[in-house]
Amino acid sequence: MIVRPRLSDYYNIPLLQSEVDFAIPFMDEDIPLYVDPFLMWKSPSQMDNMLHAGIMQSFNQLGSMYVGNKRDEAIESIIYLSECAEVGLGTSKTRKGRPMSKEQAKAILDLYKDVPQINQYGLKHLEQVQLLVDNISKDRICDMSCSLIKSFLIDYTIDQCKRLGIPIRLSKISLYDYKTCKIINEKITLPINEDNKQPIILVPKRWLRYSPWLNYDDYFKHYLIKNIEEEYDGINNRIEVLKYNRKNFNMVEQYIALKERECGRCENDPLFSKIPIHSANRKVLDIKALPTGKINNADKKYEELMGKVLSSFLFPHLDFAKEQSRIDSGTQIRDLIFYNNTSTDFLAEIYQTYDCKQIVFELKNVKDIEREHINQLNRYMSDSFGRFGIIFTRNKPSKQMFQNTVDLWSGQRRCILIMDDSDLELMCSCNNNQQRQPIEVIKKKYIEFTRMCPN
Repeated sequence: MIVRPRLSDYYNIPLLQSEVDFAIPFMDEDIPLYVDPFLMWKSPSQMDNMLHAGIMQSFNQLGSMYVGNKRDEAIESIIYLSECAEVGLGTSKTRKGRPMSKEQAKAILDLYKDVPQINQYGLKHLEQVQLLVDNISKDRICDMSCSLIKSFLIDYTIDQCKRLGIPIRLSKISLYDYKTCKIINEKITLPINEDNKQPIILVPKRWLRYSPWLNYDDYFKHYLIKNIEEEYDGINNRIEVLKYNRKNFNMVEQYIALKERECGRCENDPLFSKIPIHSANRKVLDIKALPTGKINNADKKYEELMGKVLSSFLFPHLDFAKEQSRIDSGTQIRDLIFYNNTSTDFLAEIYQTYDCKQIVFELKNVKDIEREHINQLNRYMSDSFGRFGIIFTRNKPSKQMFQNTVDLWSGQRRCILIMDDSDLELMCSCNNNQQRQPIEVIKKKYIEFTRMCPN
Protein backbone atom coordinates (compact mmCIF):
# COMPACT_ATOMS: atom_id res chain seq x y z
CA MET A 1 0.00 0.00 0.00
CA ILE A 2 1.29 3.46 -0.92
CA VAL A 3 2.22 5.59 2.09
CA ARG A 4 -0.04 8.63 2.47
CA PRO A 5 -1.57 8.25 -1.01
CA ARG A 6 -2.71 11.33 -2.88
CA LEU A 7 -5.32 11.52 -5.62
CA SER A 8 -2.60 11.42 -8.27
CA ASP A 9 -0.96 8.34 -6.73
CA TYR A 10 -4.30 6.58 -6.41
CA TYR A 11 -4.80 6.79 -10.17
CA ASN A 12 -1.10 6.46 -11.11
CA ILE A 13 -1.01 9.95 -12.62
CA PRO A 14 2.37 11.60 -11.92
CA LEU A 15 1.74 15.19 -10.83
CA LEU A 16 4.07 17.71 -9.22
CA GLN A 17 2.40 19.79 -6.55
CA SER A 18 4.34 22.85 -7.70
CA GLU A 19 3.00 22.52 -11.25
CA VAL A 20 -0.75 22.16 -10.65
CA ASP A 21 -3.22 24.89 -9.73
CA PHE A 22 -4.85 22.98 -6.87
CA ALA A 23 -3.73 21.30 -3.67
CA ILE A 24 -3.38 17.60 -4.50
CA PRO A 25 -5.65 15.96 -1.91
CA PHE A 26 -4.74 12.99 0.23
CA MET A 27 -7.09 10.04 -0.09
CA ASP A 28 -7.24 9.08 3.59
CA GLU A 29 -6.61 12.30 5.52
CA ASP A 30 -6.99 16.06 5.33
CA ILE A 31 -4.45 18.55 4.02
CA PRO A 32 -3.50 20.76 7.01
CA LEU A 33 -4.45 23.98 5.24
CA TYR A 34 -7.65 26.03 5.15
CA VAL A 35 -9.52 28.18 2.67
CA ASP A 36 -9.19 31.81 3.73
CA PRO A 37 -12.06 33.76 2.15
CA PHE A 38 -10.11 36.99 2.69
CA LEU A 39 -7.82 35.89 -0.16
CA MET A 40 -10.86 35.94 -2.45
CA TRP A 41 -11.77 39.42 -1.20
CA LYS A 42 -8.29 40.87 -1.85
CA SER A 43 -7.67 38.98 -5.10
CA PRO A 44 -7.17 40.97 -8.33
CA SER A 45 -9.42 38.38 -9.99
CA GLN A 46 -12.98 39.59 -10.50
CA MET A 47 -14.15 35.99 -10.33
CA ASP A 48 -12.63 35.57 -6.85
CA ASN A 49 -14.20 38.85 -5.73
CA MET A 50 -17.59 37.68 -6.96
CA LEU A 51 -17.22 34.37 -5.15
CA HIS A 52 -16.51 36.23 -1.92
CA ALA A 53 -19.50 38.47 -2.51
CA GLY A 54 -21.61 35.36 -3.12
CA ILE A 55 -20.44 33.79 0.14
CA MET A 56 -21.40 36.84 2.14
CA GLN A 57 -24.68 37.43 0.32
CA SER A 58 -25.78 33.83 0.94
CA PHE A 59 -24.65 33.86 4.57
CA ASN A 60 -26.34 37.17 5.32
CA GLN A 61 -29.48 35.90 3.61
CA LEU A 62 -29.60 33.08 6.15
CA GLY A 63 -29.36 35.70 8.88
CA SER A 64 -32.32 37.53 7.39
CA MET A 65 -34.29 34.28 7.26
CA TYR A 66 -33.51 33.65 10.91
CA VAL A 67 -34.63 37.11 11.98
CA GLY A 68 -37.75 36.63 9.88
CA ASN A 69 -40.03 33.64 10.06
CA LYS A 70 -37.70 30.90 8.76
CA ARG A 71 -35.62 30.17 11.84
CA ASP A 72 -35.58 26.38 11.49
CA GLU A 73 -34.61 26.50 7.82
CA ALA A 74 -31.76 28.91 8.57
CA ILE A 75 -30.44 26.77 11.44
CA GLU A 76 -30.60 23.62 9.31
CA SER A 77 -28.69 25.32 6.51
CA ILE A 78 -25.93 26.62 8.80
CA ILE A 79 -25.46 23.14 10.25
CA TYR A 80 -25.15 21.70 6.74
CA LEU A 81 -22.69 24.39 5.64
CA SER A 82 -20.43 23.78 8.65
CA GLU A 83 -18.90 20.59 7.21
CA CYS A 84 -17.54 20.08 3.70
CA ALA A 85 -15.74 16.74 3.80
CA GLU A 86 -15.30 16.55 0.02
CA VAL A 87 -12.53 19.18 -0.01
CA GLY A 88 -10.37 17.32 2.55
CA LEU A 89 -8.94 20.39 4.30
CA GLY A 90 -8.12 20.52 8.01
CA THR A 91 -6.68 18.07 10.51
CA SER A 92 -8.90 14.99 10.25
CA LYS A 93 -7.07 11.69 9.78
CA THR A 94 -10.11 10.20 8.05
CA ARG A 95 -11.35 13.08 5.83
CA LYS A 96 -14.51 13.10 7.92
CA GLY A 97 -15.57 15.82 10.31
CA ARG A 98 -18.61 16.64 12.36
CA PRO A 99 -21.09 19.39 11.58
CA MET A 100 -21.65 21.98 14.27
CA SER A 101 -24.37 21.56 16.86
CA LYS A 102 -27.76 23.21 16.70
CA GLU A 103 -26.73 25.42 19.63
CA GLN A 104 -23.67 26.68 17.75
CA ALA A 105 -25.69 27.38 14.63
CA LYS A 106 -28.22 29.30 16.71
CA ALA A 107 -25.42 31.29 18.40
CA ILE A 108 -24.14 32.41 14.99
CA LEU A 109 -27.57 33.37 13.72
CA ASP A 110 -28.38 35.20 16.96
CA LEU A 111 -25.77 37.76 15.89
CA TYR A 112 -28.28 39.03 13.35
CA LYS A 113 -30.68 39.78 16.20
CA ASP A 114 -28.33 40.86 18.97
CA VAL A 115 -25.77 43.04 17.18
CA PRO A 116 -27.44 46.14 15.67
CA GLN A 117 -24.79 46.70 12.97
CA ILE A 118 -25.04 43.10 11.79
CA ASN A 119 -28.83 43.25 11.89
CA GLN A 120 -28.78 46.31 9.66
CA TYR A 121 -25.85 45.69 7.32
CA GLY A 122 -24.92 42.03 7.72
CA LEU A 123 -21.39 40.66 8.05
CA LYS A 124 -18.68 41.92 5.71
CA HIS A 125 -16.33 38.98 6.24
CA LEU A 126 -17.27 35.47 7.31
CA GLU A 127 -14.20 35.37 9.56
CA GLN A 128 -15.82 37.96 11.85
CA VAL A 129 -17.83 35.11 13.35
CA GLN A 130 -14.61 33.88 15.06
CA LEU A 131 -14.50 37.11 17.06
CA LEU A 132 -18.11 36.87 18.19
CA VAL A 133 -19.02 33.21 18.79
CA ASP A 134 -17.15 30.59 20.82
CA ASN A 135 -15.80 27.38 19.26
CA ILE A 136 -15.77 28.83 15.76
CA SER A 137 -12.30 28.55 14.30
CA LYS A 138 -10.50 28.29 10.98
CA ASP A 139 -11.86 24.84 10.13
CA ARG A 140 -15.46 26.05 10.38
CA ILE A 141 -14.72 29.18 8.36
CA CYS A 142 -13.06 27.01 5.71
CA ASP A 143 -15.88 24.48 5.54
CA MET A 144 -18.63 27.10 5.43
CA SER A 145 -16.81 28.98 2.67
CA CYS A 146 -16.36 25.82 0.60
CA SER A 147 -19.95 24.75 1.14
CA LEU A 148 -21.22 28.12 -0.08
CA ILE A 149 -19.17 27.96 -3.30
CA LYS A 150 -19.38 24.20 -3.77
CA SER A 151 -21.07 24.58 -7.15
CA PHE A 152 -18.09 26.57 -8.44
CA LEU A 153 -15.62 24.11 -6.91
CA ILE A 154 -17.40 21.21 -8.62
CA ASP A 155 -17.04 22.90 -12.02
CA TYR A 156 -13.40 23.70 -11.21
CA THR A 157 -12.74 20.07 -10.24
CA ILE A 158 -14.30 18.69 -13.41
CA ASP A 159 -12.24 21.09 -15.53
CA GLN A 160 -8.95 20.18 -13.81
CA CYS A 161 -9.69 16.46 -14.02
CA LYS A 162 -10.38 16.64 -17.74
CA ARG A 163 -7.17 18.59 -18.32
CA LEU A 164 -5.00 16.16 -16.37
CA GLY A 165 -6.75 12.89 -17.21
CA ILE A 166 -7.96 12.20 -13.67
CA PRO A 167 -10.84 9.69 -13.84
CA ILE A 168 -14.28 10.97 -12.84
CA ARG A 169 -17.51 9.07 -12.39
CA LEU A 170 -21.12 9.79 -11.60
CA SER A 171 -21.75 10.36 -7.90
CA LYS A 172 -24.43 11.83 -5.69
CA ILE A 173 -23.57 15.02 -3.86
CA SER A 174 -25.47 17.58 -1.82
CA LEU A 175 -24.97 21.32 -2.13
CA TYR A 176 -26.49 24.60 -1.05
CA ASP A 177 -28.63 26.31 -3.69
CA TYR A 178 -28.29 30.04 -3.09
CA LYS A 179 -31.30 30.78 -5.31
CA THR A 180 -33.75 28.82 -3.18
CA CYS A 181 -31.69 28.88 0.06
CA LYS A 182 -32.17 25.12 0.27
CA ILE A 183 -29.96 22.05 0.31
CA ILE A 184 -30.35 20.02 -2.87
CA ASN A 185 -28.98 16.70 -4.13
CA GLU A 186 -27.46 16.28 -7.56
CA LYS A 187 -25.74 13.58 -9.57
CA ILE A 188 -22.42 14.91 -10.84
CA THR A 189 -19.24 13.39 -12.28
CA LEU A 190 -16.35 13.80 -9.85
CA PRO A 191 -13.21 11.89 -8.82
CA ILE A 192 -14.06 9.21 -6.27
CA ASN A 193 -12.30 7.42 -3.46
CA GLU A 194 -13.21 3.89 -4.48
CA ASP A 195 -12.65 2.57 -0.96
CA ASN A 196 -15.39 4.63 0.68
CA LYS A 197 -17.17 6.00 -2.43
CA GLN A 198 -16.68 9.55 -1.19
CA PRO A 199 -16.51 12.20 -3.94
CA ILE A 200 -13.46 14.47 -3.98
CA ILE A 201 -13.49 18.20 -4.71
CA LEU A 202 -10.34 20.13 -5.63
CA VAL A 203 -9.51 23.57 -4.22
CA PRO A 204 -7.23 26.23 -5.79
CA LYS A 205 -3.93 26.69 -3.95
CA ARG A 206 -4.25 30.47 -4.13
CA TRP A 207 -6.92 30.48 -1.39
CA LEU A 208 -5.12 28.32 1.18
CA ARG A 209 -3.49 29.45 4.42
CA TYR A 210 -2.55 27.82 7.71
CA SER A 211 -4.51 30.48 9.57
CA PRO A 212 -7.01 33.07 8.32
CA TRP A 213 -5.80 36.63 7.86
CA LEU A 214 -8.59 37.69 10.22
CA ASN A 215 -8.42 35.59 13.38
CA TYR A 216 -9.06 35.77 17.10
CA ASP A 217 -5.44 35.43 18.29
CA ASP A 218 -4.26 38.25 16.05
CA TYR A 219 -7.19 40.41 17.12
CA PHE A 220 -6.56 39.88 20.81
CA LYS A 221 -2.78 40.29 20.74
CA HIS A 222 -2.61 43.34 18.50
CA TYR A 223 -5.93 45.18 18.47
CA LEU A 224 -7.89 44.72 21.69
CA ILE A 225 -7.85 47.93 23.72
CA LYS A 226 -5.49 47.97 26.67
CA ASN A 227 -7.98 48.11 29.55
CA ILE A 228 -9.84 45.08 28.20
CA GLU A 229 -6.58 43.20 27.72
CA GLU A 230 -5.70 43.78 31.37
CA GLU A 231 -9.07 42.56 32.55
CA TYR A 232 -9.29 39.49 30.29
CA ASP A 233 -6.40 37.28 29.26
CA GLY A 234 -8.10 36.22 26.03
CA ILE A 235 -7.61 32.54 26.73
CA ASN A 236 -9.10 31.67 30.10
CA ASN A 237 -11.73 34.39 29.66
CA ARG A 238 -12.27 34.10 25.93
CA ILE A 239 -16.05 33.99 26.47
CA GLU A 240 -15.94 37.41 28.13
CA VAL A 241 -13.93 38.85 25.26
CA LEU A 242 -16.46 37.52 22.76
CA LYS A 243 -19.28 39.06 24.79
CA TYR A 244 -17.41 42.36 24.81
CA ASN A 245 -16.99 42.17 21.02
CA ARG A 246 -20.70 41.64 20.51
CA LYS A 247 -21.54 44.64 22.69
CA ASN A 248 -18.77 46.78 21.18
CA PHE A 249 -18.89 45.68 17.57
CA ASN A 250 -17.16 48.88 16.51
CA MET A 251 -13.94 47.37 17.92
CA VAL A 252 -14.28 44.46 15.53
CA GLU A 253 -15.02 46.82 12.65
CA GLN A 254 -11.90 48.85 13.41
CA TYR A 255 -9.81 45.68 13.45
CA ILE A 256 -11.28 44.60 10.10
CA ALA A 257 -10.58 48.02 8.58
CA LEU A 258 -6.94 47.88 9.72
CA LYS A 259 -6.46 44.38 8.33
CA GLU A 260 -8.02 45.41 5.03
CA ARG A 261 -5.52 48.25 4.74
CA GLU A 262 -2.70 45.77 5.40
CA CYS A 263 -4.02 43.25 2.86
CA GLY A 264 -0.89 43.55 0.72
CA ARG A 265 0.88 41.33 3.27
CA CYS A 266 -1.78 38.63 3.07
CA GLU A 267 -0.64 35.79 0.81
CA ASN A 268 -1.48 32.15 0.44
CA ASP A 269 0.73 29.63 2.22
CA PRO A 270 2.61 27.08 0.11
CA LEU A 271 2.11 23.42 0.89
CA PHE A 272 5.89 23.09 1.17
CA SER A 273 8.71 25.64 1.35
CA LYS A 274 12.42 25.07 0.81
CA ILE A 275 14.58 26.12 3.72
CA PRO A 276 16.89 29.11 3.00
CA ILE A 277 20.29 28.31 1.49
CA HIS A 278 22.25 29.57 4.50
CA SER A 279 20.10 27.44 6.81
CA ALA A 280 20.61 24.36 4.63
CA ASN A 281 24.38 24.95 4.61
CA ARG A 282 24.43 25.19 8.39
CA LYS A 283 22.45 21.97 8.75
CA VAL A 284 24.85 20.13 6.43
CA LEU A 285 27.79 21.32 8.54
CA ASP A 286 25.96 20.13 11.66
CA ILE A 287 25.44 16.72 10.05
CA LYS A 288 29.11 16.38 9.13
CA ALA A 289 30.12 17.33 12.68
CA LEU A 290 28.04 14.57 14.25
CA PRO A 291 29.81 11.45 15.48
CA THR A 292 28.64 8.14 14.08
CA GLY A 293 26.60 5.85 16.27
CA LYS A 294 24.25 6.80 19.10
CA ILE A 295 26.53 8.90 21.33
CA ASN A 296 24.53 11.82 22.79
CA ASN A 297 21.60 10.87 20.54
CA ALA A 298 23.70 11.54 17.45
CA ASP A 299 21.57 9.09 15.46
CA LYS A 300 18.37 10.99 16.28
CA LYS A 301 19.98 14.33 15.44
CA TYR A 302 21.25 12.89 12.15
CA GLU A 303 17.79 11.66 11.20
CA GLU A 304 16.15 14.95 12.12
CA LEU A 305 18.65 17.09 10.21
CA MET A 306 18.65 14.80 7.17
CA GLY A 307 14.86 14.89 7.03
CA LYS A 308 14.87 18.68 6.80
CA VAL A 309 17.76 18.90 4.36
CA LEU A 310 16.73 16.19 1.90
CA SER A 311 13.09 17.27 1.71
CA SER A 312 14.31 20.78 0.86
CA PHE A 313 17.07 19.76 -1.57
CA LEU A 314 14.81 17.44 -3.56
CA PHE A 315 11.86 19.83 -3.88
CA PRO A 316 10.19 20.39 -6.33
CA HIS A 317 11.31 17.29 -8.23
CA LEU A 318 10.21 15.02 -5.38
CA ASP A 319 7.27 15.89 -3.14
CA PHE A 320 7.85 14.79 0.45
CA ALA A 321 5.30 12.21 1.59
CA LYS A 322 6.12 11.18 5.14
CA GLU A 323 8.77 10.53 7.74
CA GLN A 324 8.17 7.29 9.57
CA SER A 325 9.76 4.82 11.95
CA ARG A 326 9.58 1.05 11.79
CA ILE A 327 11.08 -1.91 13.64
CA ASP A 328 13.10 -4.53 11.76
CA SER A 329 14.82 -7.36 13.67
CA GLY A 330 14.52 -5.37 16.89
CA THR A 331 16.12 -2.27 15.38
CA GLN A 332 14.28 1.03 14.98
CA ILE A 333 14.71 2.40 11.48
CA ARG A 334 13.86 5.91 10.28
CA ASP A 335 12.72 6.37 6.70
CA LEU A 336 11.96 9.33 4.51
CA ILE A 337 9.40 8.62 1.80
CA PHE A 338 8.93 10.76 -1.30
CA TYR A 339 6.38 10.63 -4.10
CA ASN A 340 7.94 9.79 -7.46
CA ASN A 341 6.27 12.22 -9.85
CA THR A 342 8.50 11.19 -12.81
CA SER A 343 9.39 14.85 -13.28
CA THR A 344 12.85 14.08 -14.75
CA ASP A 345 14.16 11.46 -17.16
CA PHE A 346 15.93 9.71 -14.28
CA LEU A 347 12.79 9.54 -12.12
CA ALA A 348 10.76 8.33 -15.10
CA GLU A 349 13.33 5.59 -15.72
CA ILE A 350 13.24 4.21 -12.17
CA TYR A 351 9.45 4.41 -12.24
CA GLN A 352 9.33 2.26 -15.38
CA THR A 353 12.27 -0.03 -14.64
CA TYR A 354 11.68 -0.67 -10.94
CA ASP A 355 7.98 0.18 -10.64
CA CYS A 356 9.09 2.89 -8.21
CA LYS A 357 5.98 4.84 -7.19
CA GLN A 358 7.56 6.14 -3.99
CA ILE A 359 11.25 6.46 -3.12
CA VAL A 360 12.40 5.30 0.30
CA PHE A 361 15.47 6.93 1.88
CA GLU A 362 16.77 4.92 4.83
CA LEU A 363 18.97 6.93 7.20
CA LYS A 364 21.96 5.24 8.86
CA ASN A 365 24.27 7.21 11.15
CA VAL A 366 26.82 4.40 11.25
CA LYS A 367 30.53 4.24 10.55
CA ASP A 368 30.23 1.30 8.16
CA ILE A 369 27.30 -0.09 6.22
CA GLU A 370 26.77 -3.79 6.87
CA ARG A 371 24.96 -6.51 4.96
CA GLU A 372 22.01 -6.40 7.38
CA HIS A 373 21.44 -2.71 6.60
CA ILE A 374 21.05 -3.58 2.93
CA ASN A 375 18.81 -6.54 3.76
CA GLN A 376 16.58 -4.36 5.95
CA LEU A 377 15.84 -1.97 3.09
CA ASN A 378 15.48 -4.84 0.64
CA ARG A 379 12.83 -6.45 2.86
CA TYR A 380 11.00 -3.15 3.15
CA MET A 381 10.82 -2.47 -0.57
CA SER A 382 7.41 -3.75 -1.61
CA ASP A 383 5.02 -3.53 -4.52
CA SER A 384 3.92 -0.11 -3.25
CA PHE A 385 7.41 1.37 -3.21
CA GLY A 386 8.85 -0.64 -6.06
CA ARG A 387 12.31 -2.14 -6.29
CA PHE A 388 14.39 1.02 -5.83
CA GLY A 389 15.65 2.52 -2.58
CA ILE A 390 18.44 4.66 -1.15
CA ILE A 391 20.52 4.28 1.99
CA PHE A 392 22.02 7.55 3.23
CA THR A 393 24.94 7.03 5.59
CA ARG A 394 28.15 8.73 6.70
CA ASN A 395 30.97 7.00 4.80
CA LYS A 396 31.43 5.28 1.47
CA PRO A 397 30.58 1.57 1.55
CA SER A 398 33.31 -1.03 1.39
CA LYS A 399 33.88 -2.84 -1.90
CA GLN A 400 32.22 -5.91 -0.42
CA MET A 401 29.07 -4.01 0.60
CA PHE A 402 28.88 -2.29 -2.77
CA GLN A 403 29.21 -5.68 -4.45
CA ASN A 404 26.29 -6.90 -2.34
CA THR A 405 24.08 -4.24 -3.94
CA VAL A 406 25.31 -5.25 -7.39
CA ASP A 407 24.57 -8.91 -6.63
CA LEU A 408 21.10 -7.93 -5.42
CA TRP A 409 20.48 -6.19 -8.73
CA SER A 410 21.80 -9.18 -10.67
CA GLY A 411 19.66 -11.70 -8.81
CA GLN A 412 16.44 -9.79 -8.16
CA ARG A 413 16.65 -6.65 -10.32
CA ARG A 414 16.43 -4.51 -7.19
CA CYS A 415 18.43 -1.30 -7.03
CA ILE A 416 19.74 0.04 -3.71
CA LEU A 417 22.01 3.08 -3.87
CA ILE A 418 24.31 3.88 -0.96
CA MET A 419 25.01 7.59 -0.57
CA ASP A 420 27.22 9.31 1.99
CA ASP A 421 28.38 12.66 3.37
CA SER A 422 30.32 13.45 0.20
CA ASP A 423 27.14 13.07 -1.86
CA LEU A 424 25.30 15.27 0.62
CA GLU A 425 28.01 17.93 0.21
CA LEU A 426 27.62 17.76 -3.55
CA MET A 427 23.84 18.14 -3.25
CA CYS A 428 24.41 21.15 -1.00
CA SER A 429 26.77 22.67 -3.58
CA CYS A 430 24.17 22.21 -6.32
CA ASN A 431 21.57 23.81 -4.09
CA ASN A 432 23.88 26.80 -3.55
CA ASN A 433 24.92 27.56 -7.12
CA GLN A 434 21.57 26.48 -8.63
CA GLN A 435 23.21 25.67 -11.96
CA ARG A 436 22.46 22.00 -11.42
CA GLN A 437 19.76 20.40 -9.30
CA PRO A 438 20.46 18.23 -6.21
CA ILE A 439 18.37 15.44 -7.75
CA GLU A 440 21.11 15.11 -10.39
CA VAL A 441 23.52 13.89 -7.70
CA ILE A 442 21.24 10.89 -7.19
CA LYS A 443 21.05 10.41 -10.96
CA LYS A 444 24.87 10.48 -11.12
CA LYS A 445 25.05 7.84 -8.39
CA TYR A 446 22.52 5.71 -10.25
CA ILE A 447 24.48 5.90 -13.51
CA GLU A 448 27.69 4.93 -11.70
CA PHE A 449 25.87 1.99 -10.12
CA THR A 450 24.35 0.70 -13.36
CA ARG A 451 27.75 0.81 -15.08
CA MET A 452 29.03 -1.65 -12.49
CA CYS A 453 26.13 -4.04 -13.01
CA PRO A 454 26.53 -6.95 -15.46
CA ASN A 455 24.82 -6.57 -18.82
